[in-house]
Amino acid sequence: MTVSILIFLPVVAALAVLLLKNEVAKYVALFFAVAELCVTAFFLTKFVPDASVQFAVDVPWIPKFGIYFSAGIDGISMIMVLLSTLLVPIIILSTYQHTYKRASAFYALILFMQAGMLVVFTALDGFLFYVGWEAALIPIYFICGLWGGENRIRVTLKFFIYTFAGSLFMLVGIIYLYLQTPNHTYDLAEFYNLHLNATQQAWVFAAFFMAFAIKIPVFPFHTWQPDTYTEAPSAGSMMLAGIMLKMGLYGVLRWLLPNCPLGFVHIMPVLVSWENTVIVLCIIGIIYASIIAFTQKDGKRLAAYSSIAHVGLIALGLFTLTQQGVQGALLQMLNHGINIVGLFFIWDIISRRLNTRDIGQLGGIAKKAPLFATAFLIIVLGTVALPLTNGFIGEFLLLNGVYQVGIVFAALAGLTIIFGAVYMLRMYKNVMQGETNTLTATFTDITGSEKLVLAIICVLIIVLGVYPQPILHLSQASVDKLLSSVVFKTMGLNN
Repeated sequence: MTVSILIFLPVVAALAVLLLKNEVAKYVALFFAVAELCVTAFFLTKFVPDASVQFAVDVPWIPKFGIYFSAGIDGISMIMVLLSTLLVPIIILSTYQHTYKRASAFYALILFMQAGMLVVFTALDGFLFYVGWEAALIPIYFICGLWGGENRIRVTLKFFIYTFAGSLFMLVGIIYLYLQTPNHTYDLAEFYNLHLNATQQAWVFAAFFMAFAIKIPVFPFHTWQPDTYTEAPSAGSMMLAGIMLKMGLYGVLRWLLPNCPLGFVHIMPVLVSWENTVIVLCIIGIIYASIIAFTQKDGKRLAAYSSIAHVGLIALGLFTLTQQGVQGALLQMLNHGINIVGLFFIWDIISRRLNTRDIGQLGGIAKKAPLFATAFLIIVLGTVALPLTNGFIGEFLLLNGVYQVGIVFAALAGLTIIFGAVYMLRMYKNVMQGETNTLTATFTDITGSEKLVLAIICVLIIVLGVYPQPILHLSQASVDKLLSSVVFKTMGLNN
């Protein structure tokens, strides 16, 4: 069995769901999403956690131009595949309390988007990677544009222009690497074997970084994110924040740093160090987004700015090029996906019941909904990285990696934990505690699919917080190999 089944099963599922009537569509979509998770579970049982690429497929696609359908899974991509296939069924289940016009199209787009993201996380060919990158963008554009909020058209257009423009820079970088290969191929291994000088790598780094920084997003390329997350339907926000932004982080680790190590650590002709620039941008994003989160009255928008801060720390961990930083980043990609999906679902429940997300209008909900209050608290504690929750180990490793680069950087990056605890716990207090008012007095506790979604998320937060070793073990050998390769290239080419 090869990775092709993971890629094409959601495509087949999307086409099948598209032909169904609205009410049936969500059940069939969930069935296929769970089936995809089962395939991933099977791969996990057969996966050997070394640095090799497994379940590979490599067949000619357009061989005349050196294009192959080449994909596979190593320890790094295994975590991303697990993230995608774990969260999609949870996201689909979270929509069961909604009634969508053209629901079959809505669920088909989610499944098609999943296929595009899995192409990104498994591609070993530059052209295939770019196809998956763009294929994942198209469904979320329609999800936000057709089922989003009042300002969806303006916001979605801005999001599309930002991300598509960034993709063009990346395409230029991919084509440049293709032209440098002896046999004119898009094969990732051939890209890794290129011997570009520091100046060439610096410009390739810039081309890839623009695409990845916008998708992550890194300050100052983040301006599309808060509006898009706020205006998107809840499932769209979950797909964007939970999975899609990880495409940029994964791209940094798989395509940017291994191909351009000298471009990252050396000085460009214009006397700008990418290493220092990127680290500073990540830290600015962490602090800036945290401060802006303090001022938010809309709970969903607060979660959006919280995501920018936490993802900024993940990106910073990747750019430390340390084993702890990269391992912490991979673990935190999974943890952040779980936590942010939980936060958006919490605000989806509140919005459906009370028709508002204004924190100032809420209060006392815990008295009316103790199960909801407990689940909300567990998600908040995971987000603020309380020990024995999933966020703790990831952020501890991240800060450890940043500390190895510089104590000042670690101190500044660590502010995300302090700021996050303040604005998240204050939000929880204002929403859940105190006395009920005329609006919240009618709030009802979670039932049915809501219980199941929140139960799954809370269990994951606790289990990954208590025992994260299996996830770290999956990627350790691949991370060690990647970092050794980057260090070797830097030292060898520098000499």
